[in-house]
Amino acid sequence: MSDKLNSIRRLLDETDKTIIKALAKRQDLVREISELKIDDESDIRDTEREEELLSKITKLAREAGLDRYFAEQLFKDIIHHSVRFQTHSLVDYQNEQKGAETVQVAYQGTDGAFSHQAAFRHFEERYSQVDCFGYDTFRQAAEAVKECKVDYAILPIENTTAGSIRETYDLLADDELHIVGEEAIRIIHCLLALEDIPVDRIRRIMSHPQAIAQCSNFLAKLHDCRVESYIDTAMSAKKVLEDGDLSQAAIAGSYAAEIYGLNILKRDLANQSENFTRFVVVGPQPVEVDPQIPCKTSLLMVTTHEQGALVGCLNIIADHGIDMTKLESRPKPNEPWKYQFYLDIEGNIANSEIRVALQELEQEASSLKVLGCYPAQVGNGEE
Repeated sequence: MSDKLNSIRRLLDETDKTIIKALAKRQDLVREISELKIDDESDIRDTEREEELLSKITKLAREAGLDRYFAEQLFKDIIHHSVRFQTHSLVDYQNEQKGAETVQVAYQGTDGAFSHQAAFRHFEERYSQVDCFGYDTFRQAAEAVKECKVDYAILPIENTTAGSIRETYDLLADDELHIVGEEAIRIIHCLLALEDIPVDRIRRIMSHPQAIAQCSNFLAKLHDCRVESYIDTAMSAKKVLEDGDLSQAAIAGSYAAEIYGLNILKRDLANQSENFTRFVVVGPQPVEVDPQIPCKTSLLMVTTHEQGALVGCLNIIADHGIDMTKLESRPKPNEPWKYQFYLDIEGNIANSEIRVALQELEQEASSLKVLGCYPAQVGNGEE
């Protein structure tokens, strides 16, 4: 490799450091703006200001000879991140959480699991210290909240490939748990090994059954390789490290590779590249959300055992112009052939139209429970 190429790469590294420092400085300014907006009760989003900013960025990119589309998309992500931070700051302030330095979060799995990653993604910018505690099961993580061992638990609720995680829905029926937030992250499955060796030298691959199913096309092309189900993705990565066997590999995320010091042999193994998991954050108390923040409200509804009962309830939602984004049915515990329905609707329970609709639903349904009203995550998450 030439000295000139090495020199250019060193300049690239220095430029990358400059970009990161500039983004950190911008985030400090966003934090100051957020505090000012809270004090004078200004709107979080200023769409006119955002459009002006994007126009300026497009012009600056053109003058600098940079791809305008690339620059615009980059700053849309930066603006989205700014709005996200300000939203969480306002919710924390309204619920007397602002100023807390430490938060304790339960999740299912071990260090490096996607749930572990989602917990840090959701809380890291808002708290100086995020203490995460892994549990063997979703129920144990939820129980940790009820027993006041932690402040919150983060639970996966649906995946764009595998569908709904039904155990989480069952746990949400508990009166002591309330949904207070959501987080969606992109799931990028990677093949991890002790050293950077050719894939055809791998003889054993371990991972969670869902991850194995999601990467079936890749695994089908391998020869002389045994695929085994394991407790979860991160624990399979940990086992590869502990066993010290060069012929073993795990399917897990790059976050697990970073934590356990493993090499990534191949990225993006899933059959579907757009693979996202949505998590819900549950706490012991509901949160209040400012009306200006886009909200999602989750409901648990049991209909009467009459013809057209479900349609009647759904018509109430439609008649009030409310957008329903999720409908999930589950058997009612201890009552064979009866069902309860989980619904996600867009809107804040503080809104008068939503309140009226919920009142009418209570009259129409056998029972209705608000599982949580919380800020809606806009757009997809990233790994």
